[in-house]
Amino acid sequence: MARERKFTDEQLFNATKKMIINDGYEAFTFSRLAAVLHVSRGSIYKYYENKDELISEFLMYEMNRFLHDFQGLDISRDFEEQVEQLIDFIFKHSNIHHVMEIIHQIPNNTTQRAKRNKLKLNEYHIEMYQRFQGFLDIGRSQQKLKKQLPDGIILGMIFQTIAIPNHFGIAQEIWITSIKEIICNGMIEK
Repeated sequence: MARERKFTDEQLFNATKKMIINDGYEAFTFSRLAAVLHVSRGSIYKYYENKDELISEFLMYEMNRFLHDFQGLDISRDFEEQVEQLIDFIFKHSNIHHVMEIIHQIPNNTTQRAKRNKLKLNEYHIEMYQRFQGFLDIGRSQQKLKKQLPDGIILGMIFQTIAIPNHFGIAQEIWITSIKEIICNGMIEK
């Protein structure tokens, strides 16, 4: 009879996420993860040959969750409301840019499982940008976006808002509302 697993995927991936965000890919080890989960390293090795397999599985979990939640955005709203909703969504998933960076840290000379996962992650990355592009296409079709502004700049401005440092300690609600105001209406009084 097989032993019962001592941790859930969610517990494993939450601990993995916290360690990667706080310490980075290079510092991530099964020993440290096992200590956080209060299990032996062997119980992790039972499911993953190395950290690349585990991290790539975690990244797929995160991207799946992100894409699933993105699919749930209400596209029936007015485009300006959709922009605000999209910015809220990006702040809700503010760690996704860390996920995107980690994909490139997984070496090419790893296990077959990790290689397959890495290929799938690249597909997810493309799908994510296609969904963002679809969002812009709606705005363009409704003539809500300025024609002279390239899509890449608009997407970059929206997606990179999460990377703007809040050095002044502005309350999160005011911070996000102000970013929405600047993206949707600019900062110059007319």
